[in-house]
Amino acid sequence: MPAGFPDFRLGTVLATSFTGTLSERRGNPVERIPVPHRLVDWLEVNGLAVASCTTAQLDRARELRESIHAAATAAALQDALPASAVQVINDYSAQGQAAAVLTPEGRRRWLLGSASSVEDALSVIAADAVSVIAGERDGKLALCASPTCQAAFFDTSQSRTRKWCDMNTCGNRQKKARFQANQRKNSSSAE
Repeated sequence: MPAGFPDFRLGTVLATSFTGTLSERRGNPVERIPVPHRLVDWLEVNGLAVASCTTAQLDRARELRESIHAAATAAALQDALPASAVQVINDYSAQGQAAAVLTPEGRRRWLLGSASSVEDALSVIAADAVSVIAGERDGKLALCASPTCQAAFFDTSQSRTRKWCDMNTCGNRQKKARFQANQRKNSSSAE
């Protein structure tokens, strides 16, 4: 990946990984797809390679990302899904031209047309969001316990009690903060 851009946070669920392209939503937000070619990079890493992306397509991608985040957050909190977010997800899901194909290893892969566009890739992401938010997969939507993050993620742990969207970032940051608070508490009580 080119230097100067924040790394992608990659997960196993396409829709929630896509919402992770904007992290630290309640702190100092980190935009991981700040320019069109970074969306092309993200799509390629996630098996949805497209040739190019315009600024308008990036804006549409961000609209879908925020709609998925709003709907996933509502689902995780067991609130009513925002009608506007549902409409955006449904519209994007219906507009693309992509096909699910089976690999020789027995996995599903998305096949975009030869003249694939960002819209085709966004339709795959929207369809994935429908599947996740509708509860069609084994797992549950949850929100990161980090007060500055609050990212929606899909918990597939056996107990379904995962707290962090990413243990290497949010989880470690919270554990470090707790450790430092305990150190300060112990050093002040020793005085």
